[in-house]
Amino acid sequence: MKYLIIFLVSILLCGCEEKVYEDDNQDNFKVITDVVNVYSDMKLSDVLINESGVELISEDYDIDTSKLGNKEYKVYYRHDKKKYVYKFNIEVIDSEMPKVFSGTNKTVNVDYDGEMCNLITYGDNYTGDVKCEISGDYDLSKPGTYKLLYKLSDSSNNVKEVTVTLNVVKPSNNSSGGSNSPAPKTNFSDIVALHKTDKTEIGIDVSKWQENIDFNKVKNAGASFVMMRIGVQTKQNGELSLDSYYEQNIKKAKEAGLKVGVYLYTIATSKKEAESHALWVVDKLKGVSLDLPIVFDWENWSKWNTYKLSFHDINEIANTFMSTAKKNGYEGMLYSSKFYLETIWENKLDFPVWLAHYTTNAKKSSYEGKYQIWQLCNNGRIDGINGDVDIDVLYQE
Repeated sequence: MKYLIIFLVSILLCGCEEKVYEDDNQDNFKVITDVVNVYSDMKLSDVLINESGVELISEDYDIDTSKLGNKEYKVYYRHDKKKYVYKFNIEVIDSEMPKVFSGTNKTVNVDYDGEMCNLITYGDNYTGDVKCEISGDYDLSKPGTYKLLYKLSDSSNNVKEVTVTLNVVKPSNNSSGGSNSPAPKTNFSDIVALHKTDKTEIGIDVSKWQENIDFNKVKNAGASFVMMRIGVQTKQNGELSLDSYYEQNIKKAKEAGLKVGVYLYTIATSKKEAESHALWVVDKLKGVSLDLPIVFDWENWSKWNTYKLSFHDINEIANTFMSTAKKNGYEGMLYSSKFYLETIWENKLDFPVWLAHYTTNAKKSSYEGKYQIWQLCNNGRIDGINGDVDIDVLYQE
């Protein structure tokens, strides 16, 4: 009995795991590519071909492309009743140059003392710290037009060069504001006539800027939903504050029988902050049900350079906010203009999109991506609101 116990213990200590043999036959697999770009969506089957048809034990798995550098991967397979491991390396690189996403014709007043690199807006897919160098002669002390070369470099030495036209001018004393002609307005009834079908709804979005709203009149005018600002963040790392009209807006809109959704104007610069902002919204809702999503509204692009974020960072921030909303029983949604949806936002988690696109073609947006709501103007007029309001079309699935 004593020897039996010793034998069993020895088996346990030695382990009963199957012996794994190194793959010395390089003909079983073919590496399609051993270099991939950072943050690309790659799986084992995208980089490796099983040429001999051996019995794979390893399942298809994601290749980690979140960090630059070389990493070893292993594939286990069975052949002639033996278990083998095939090892190969994948190098993750950053091959994308920085991107400029602002105009390059800039005007400043004489004696401008701002940061010259921040005259244009730029960023990178991988790093938030893009090096900016400017070459070319200019004189900020007197009016003139100058051609400057901006050289933007990321941490992988990818370089983007762009020519910027700098106009130095004297401050204007003209306070007339140009033409005295009233700005054109968009009547809500015209949008209803143009867009209302059995698969669409027409609504508005509001904040404190619309002040007191008669939502019964809004409903009678043909609106069926309202997106309302629940809160706002006014500076980086600043506290969130409740929109001063939110509580009366959601109460009265619901009483009028309107569908409601909320949006948060945020300048969150980390995933942790984005999560806390989503939870703040959930807390302020106090259990109130929504017909439409909680919307992530990040649009402080004029200060983008100062935030030191990569495009990957800002997309992760958005995904964190929307995912947190969903985990807490609400749908998440991304709000953005057509330009930034096409240049910055990836929306890999496929959250619904609220598109802002003001176009002379009131029938259709030229944005080719998917969107659930289209904010088509900010100069709308509807009974129940004194002044301008955004008008939106909601597309039913």
